[in-house]
Amino acid sequence: MTATITVRVAPRSGRDGVLGWSEDGSLRIRVRAAPVDGKANDAVVRLLSRALDLPSSRVSIARGSASRTKQVRVDGIDIATIRGRLS
Repeated sequence: MTATITVRVAPRSGRDGVLGWSEDGSLRIRVRAAPVDGKANDAVVRLLSRALDLPSSRVSIARGSASRTKQVRVDGIDIATIRGRLS
């Protein structure tokens, strides 16, 4: 089972964190890392894997690696469980 979620990222923030779900259904998060050399993408994967209590190998950027709006694929978990853990 694999779930794909839309994530809106705010890079160069004061701290890492999950801000919650927006009205359009995307997940808003912030990371301290700058969007240089994939560092912000790595920070997104680390943050989501910790928040979902999953190994980072099960979280990946499926689309939008150069954009603030990303499609993130999470293996081995369904969307209802993701929403429950991140609410």
